[in-house]
Amino acid sequence: MTTAAVAAVILAGWVVHGRTATSSTAPLSPPAVPVTVTPAKLQDVPVYARGLGTVEAFNIVVVKAQVTGTIVAIPVHEGQEVQKGTIVAEIDPRPYKAALDQAMAQRAEDIAQLQSAQLDLRRFQNLAQRQFAPVQQVDDQQALVNKLVATIQADTAAIETAQINLDYCSIRAPINGRIGFYQTDIGNLVQVTTQTGIISITQDKPISVVFTLPEAQLLHIQDQMAKATLSVIAYSSDDTTQLGEGTLSTPNNTIDTTTATIQLKATFPNENDKLWPGEFVNARLLTETLHNAVTVPLAAVQHGPDGLYVYTVGTDNTAKVQPVTVGYQDTNTAVITKGLQGNKNVVVAGQSRLSSGTRVAASTADASTASLGTPPPAVVPDRHT
Repeated sequence: MTTAAVAAVILAGWVVHGRTATSSTAPLSPPAVPVTVTPAKLQDVPVYARGLGTVEAFNIVVVKAQVTGTIVAIPVHEGQEVQKGTIVAEIDPRPYKAALDQAMAQRAEDIAQLQSAQLDLRRFQNLAQRQFAPVQQVDDQQALVNKLVATIQADTAAIETAQINLDYCSIRAPINGRIGFYQTDIGNLVQVTTQTGIISITQDKPISVVFTLPEAQLLHIQDQMAKATLSVIAYSSDDTTQLGEGTLSTPNNTIDTTTATIQLKATFPNENDKLWPGEFVNARLLTETLHNAVTVPLAAVQHGPDGLYVYTVGTDNTAKVQPVTVGYQDTNTAVITKGLQGNKNVVVAGQSRLSSGTRVAASTADASTASLGTPPPAVVPDRHT
């Protein structure tokens, strides 16, 4: 091989090597980051104030005997719903029936004596007019008649007392409510002096829920109460099952200075018997409704050194950091009061690999995907600034 041919081969190899090296060192574009997006929505958002509460019976009555005697019957059973006026216990009425009969007999005797005294009075008056009887005798007879009239009035009062005591032998429910466990049984002697309870009745239709809220929310609640009746929803202690819906009755008359909270009472119809006295519940007080609010899934809101932000995705498929202000949030939704407009796509999953300008491969979120993620701390709007 000639010298020229060797040189040509070396040159060709150098060219090929140079092209290969150039190709291997050329920069590569980073792959698009897969993310899930959903558009910000304009919708009405109910604003709830949430607090822990306790169910309380509307009224509680411990049924006690008003006369002394032996219990002969308890015609209601434990747990039964009773109406006002229902007989719930009976005491042996025989001694009180005898006392009533005796009082009525005494009045009959006194009425007979009064009739006789009135006849004598008329006779003495006739004799006195003809001067056959002294005036003193007429006056004495008149006093006797007056005394017997008063005696009959006392007899009537005694009859009324005996009748009341006899009526007390049939103990009736003073309110509508549910019977509790028996506190005494048939055959026991109950006495007025010992005040032994027989049964208890709790009024659970309607029923009350007492819950607490921070004192800072009281002024806003009062303003809303002046405009309309506020709705309260009671949920189970795990905050998953709705137990009933009622209305706010009133806040308490004093703020608890040790906890800076205010108690509020709500009334529930409780027709389904899901609220039970003594039960712990989560209360949600509907204070207002935000109309046409910009909302995003709570998972879209991120934390940064300068505050809250979301990632938005435009038509160029690149992510952009957008600072936002959250005015209100619930378990799934955040209301954006500043920094975002409706229908703008926001990232709800995949934010950990993003920065401003990152190219993304976006897929649309469904309702279940949009609610995933770790929510930021609750943000309560300041209604007084």
